[in-house]
Amino acid sequence: MAPPPAARPKPLEAGQVLDGFRLEERLHQGGMANLWRVSRVDGGDDDHGAGLLMKVPRIKGGEDPATIVGFEVEQMLMPQLSGPHVPRFVARGDWTRQAFIVMERIPGDTLRPRLDDAPLPPEEVADIGARVATALAALHRQHVVHLDIKPSNIMFRPDGTAVLVDFGLSRHEQLPDLLEEEFTLPMGTGPYMSPEQVQFVRNDPRSDLFALGVMLYHLATGERPFGQPNSVRGLRRRLYVEPVPPRAIRPELPKWLQEIILHCLEVRPERRYQSAAQLALDLREPGGVALTARAERLQASGAMRRLKRWFFALGSEPAPVPPAGQQLARSPIVMAAVDVGNATPELLAQLCETVRRIVQTEAGARLACVSVMKVNRIGIDELTDKQGQSLHVKQLIALKHWARPISKALDLEDGRLTFHVLEAPDAAGAIIDFAHRNGVDHIVMGARGASALRRYLGSVSGQVVAESDCTVTVVREPAISPPPSTGARPGRSGPRPAR
Repeated sequence: MAPPPAARPKPLEAGQVLDGFRLEERLHQGGMANLWRVSRVDGGDDDHGAGLLMKVPRIKGGEDPATIVGFEVEQMLMPQLSGPHVPRFVARGDWTRQAFIVMERIPGDTLRPRLDDAPLPPEEVADIGARVATALAALHRQHVVHLDIKPSNIMFRPDGTAVLVDFGLSRHEQLPDLLEEEFTLPMGTGPYMSPEQVQFVRNDPRSDLFALGVMLYHLATGERPFGQPNSVRGLRRRLYVEPVPPRAIRPELPKWLQEIILHCLEVRPERRYQSAAQLALDLREPGGVALTARAERLQASGAMRRLKRWFFALGSEPAPVPPAGQQLARSPIVMAAVDVGNATPELLAQLCETVRRIVQTEAGARLACVSVMKVNRIGIDELTDKQGQSLHVKQLIALKHWARPISKALDLEDGRLTFHVLEAPDAAGAIIDFAHRNGVDHIVMGARGASALRRYLGSVSGQVVAESDCTVTVVREPAISPPPSTGARPGRSGPRPAR
């Protein structure tokens, strides 16, 4: 906790040296913390050219204790994080002298100014959402729930990679939750808090998906789905009051975008997307989004339904939530890479059965069926057959026909089965790229029989196995029993005795 008043450090000034870091310029003065651009006194260059940022809590006396505890949480949690979707941690200062966190400085502004330009084009909304969902997927894989996803906590690297900042309210599955231990009020930012956060649940990754849904709604419509409540009573309204459907505000919005947004904003977590990777896949591949009644809504629910939901929420308790790692393990993305045009019927049938068995063991799995339509690197491709039918559509129909036994056997619903025809000159490269961009956990694909040409050029499946960063299962055609040996006697079967 904060030191007593007599031990509080003096205000920081430009030029001051603190634990080996020189304060160059104060970039931001907030209500809870100041941000300083700093440099290493020893001249060490590990900032990759962007500079370093020091975050210092503002301790004035009489501040909310939760802000102090939140800074402690961020100090404890940031060293555990890695990857391009979070600022690189550098150092931290002790509370007995001066508490601070030094991290990589992300150049540019947050996403917050883009709210002033809302509503944005649907394609831009989906692009922003997909990048943020990808960052959330990476964070959740590190057993962390952010719990304060909002535009001001999202930045972008020069290459477009989304970066999540401000982990003061976050929950690490494997670290003590200081906020939960010390406080009994909902923690979060009012417009973005999930229903379960209002009910004091702090360990559900799907809470971040709800917050992202709120952000997508605002970017798409220019309005907040739940307003700006400033009381617990106002926050609890989201337990029983549905938002106005986005298309009722902007009729030109595509149905697939409303489907995605309302899917994120479901009150019950089990009815939302079950992983950030699944959400990112739909935002990147809207053509595969399965439309439900959500996509058709043009008005909020009536008074009777609202009363029923209010009565249900009155005394409801949130269901127990398994650890974040277990949730992600239950919600993988399985990709079936199917060569519908060239594989033999036997291989297609074997691949179908293998995929069915894999998906059957994963109750929350998302199955993405992918086929590659090969096109020339240079030159003009024929896009229709001799009868004038679209080759892309024909391949899509063949892919859906292949998956019909899986869909029928497993009753996959609510967007858990999608289809994607990729146009690319390199089948292996297209499969690898799709899997990487969409956070695929498991690729299942077929391999044709051996041939001199395949051995000389290399196989698609071999390249996918070698270059993919996820599990790959390669399925071969069922072995054909060899004909009986001509040396066998009539009427006898079984192995011949060894000589």
